[in-house]
Amino acid sequence: MLPPASAPARAGGTLRPVGGHVPVAGGLARTGLAFAREIGAEAVQVFVANPRGWATPAGNPAQDELFREGCAAEGIPAYVHAPYLINFGSHTEATVERSVESLRHSLRRARAIGALGVVVHTGSATGGRPREVALAQVRERMLPLLDELTHEDDPFLLLESTAGQGSSLCSMAWDLGPYFEALDAHPKLGVCLDTCHVFAAGHDLAEVDGVRKTLGLLVETVGEGRLKLIHANDSKDVAGAHKDRHANIGAGHIGEEPFRELMRHPATEGVPLVIETPGGKEKHAEDVARLKSLRVPPPR
Repeated sequence: MLPPASAPARAGGTLRPVGGHVPVAGGLARTGLAFAREIGAEAVQVFVANPRGWATPAGNPAQDELFREGCAAEGIPAYVHAPYLINFGSHTEATVERSVESLRHSLRRARAIGALGVVVHTGSATGGRPREVALAQVRERMLPLLDELTHEDDPFLLLESTAGQGSSLCSMAWDLGPYFEALDAHPKLGVCLDTCHVFAAGHDLAEVDGVRKTLGLLVETVGEGRLKLIHANDSKDVAGAHKDRHANIGAGHIGEEPFRELMRHPATEGVPLVIETPGGKEKHAEDVARLKSLRVPPPR
């Protein structure tokens, strides 16, 4: 079991818990929580299925319970990342059907392990179809899944925009507006902001006032309280490059200071930051520690 967590690890608190995506091969609790302890994580994100496949494994009830109990006891917010293949904007019916099955599986598994949210990429309009047609399909196939979230402990569905490659449905902050409208701004709908993605899409977080402008646009677009999770990743490429290549914190084109500014903004209060950066355990521990050092202390 993890050692007692400090106050910042409390979800919804005045500070921002810092953690990472953790491996779970060998067991959610056995492997995942052990890794979290070793990197000093105050929040965790996991896969509950092969991220590059369509399989929907049942999971291990014993490990599920140990993971749920461990996170609850130590005040560690947990999140699930849905598989990358999911695309509700696809023109291929088989892909859409599998996307429905895969996302439903992630949502149900998230509830089983006590996760607060499920992150899913917003996808793209394939086959040369107009964005409006793809968004109509998003509404038809994704909204019923949101309506299934009727239990008190059901997770939020967190939309993660992409770096703007190809026919992406959401890359800039304002792109989330039509997506939210398509889903009736469902009360269980939220946002996962990936710093590398928005930077690569064209929101220059490294410029003067860049973080404030970007977060202001996000709140203006989706409303207050919709930002539920941040993927804290630096970028190997320049702003607007439309390349999703993560770098370690401070080692890319975003740099350290924007992450400090991110933690000062009112929209991120109580919102966990999870790294998805390169390198193994040692590098992840360094990134977690670096983000913690940038965190603004509470007023005395």
